Amino acid sequence: MRLDKFICKSTELDRGEASTALQNRQVSIDNKIFTNGAVQVHANNLVALDNIQLTLRPFRYLLMHKPANTLCSNVDESHPSVFNYIDIHKKSELHVVGRLDADTTGLVLMTDDGSWTYKIITPKAACEKVYRIQLRDEITEAAISKLEQGLMLQGLDEPTLPAKIQVLGTHEVLLTITQGKFHQVKRMMRAIGNRVRRLHREKIGQVSLDVELGQWRYLTDSEINSFH
Repeated sequence: MRLDKFICKSTELDRGEASTALQNRQVSIDNKIFTNGAVQVHANNLVALDNIQLTLRPFRYLLMHKPANTLCSNVDESHPSVFNYIDIHKKSELHVVGRLDADTTGLVLMTDDGSWTYKIITPKAACEKVYRIQLRDEITEAAISKLEQGLMLQGLDEPTLPAKIQVLGTHEVLLTITQGKFHQVKRMMRAIGNRVRRLHREKIGQVSLDVELGQWRYLTDSEINSFH
C-alpha cells in the first residue's frame, strides 16, 4: 500500500493533509523519515506520524441492492452515485467491486480492500455472477445452445466462456457467467438477436442478494472468506 494511502487509512487526515505531513518530515517508516507518498508500505513495516505508531483501520465489506438509474461511482454524474445510500465513516474510501450499468439493478459489493477486490475480479478466479434477465423476444433453444457454447462479441479476439442458462419463462432467464467484459450480458443478448429489457444481478460467488432495494449490510466473515 502507498504510504500516503496508509496514512489516510490509519488517521483522520485526507490525502492533501497526508501530503503536507510528509513534506513536513512528520512521517517515518521503521524510524526513517520519508517524504514521498508513493513509497510502498508492507505488513512488517512500522509507520509513525509525529513518533506515534499508526495502525490501519479494519477493512470493510458491504453488499447493497442497487436501484436503477444510479451509478457505481464515488461521485454523482449523469445519475446519482450508489454511495448516497451508504452512511458510514469515510465512505469515500470504498469502491464498487464489479460495476453495474446505470439501468441495471441488484447486487453490488463494496470494500476498501483492494487485494480482496482483485480476488474477485481477476479472470483466474472464474467467479460466477448470476443475472436475472427480462428479454424483448422469446428465448430459443438455438440461442441457449450458442450461449452455452460461447459467443464471439465485437471487439473480442476469442469467444466468451460458456455460460449457464436457466429458463424461467419465455422471456426470462437466469444467466451465469464467470467473466466481466464491458456490457457483456447486453452484448451477449444482442449477439443472439435479442435485447435486454431488464437486467438484475442476484449473486456473486457464494454471496446472494438478501436486502431490500436501496438497502445494504456488512458481509459476514464466511462471505468475505468465500473469495479465495
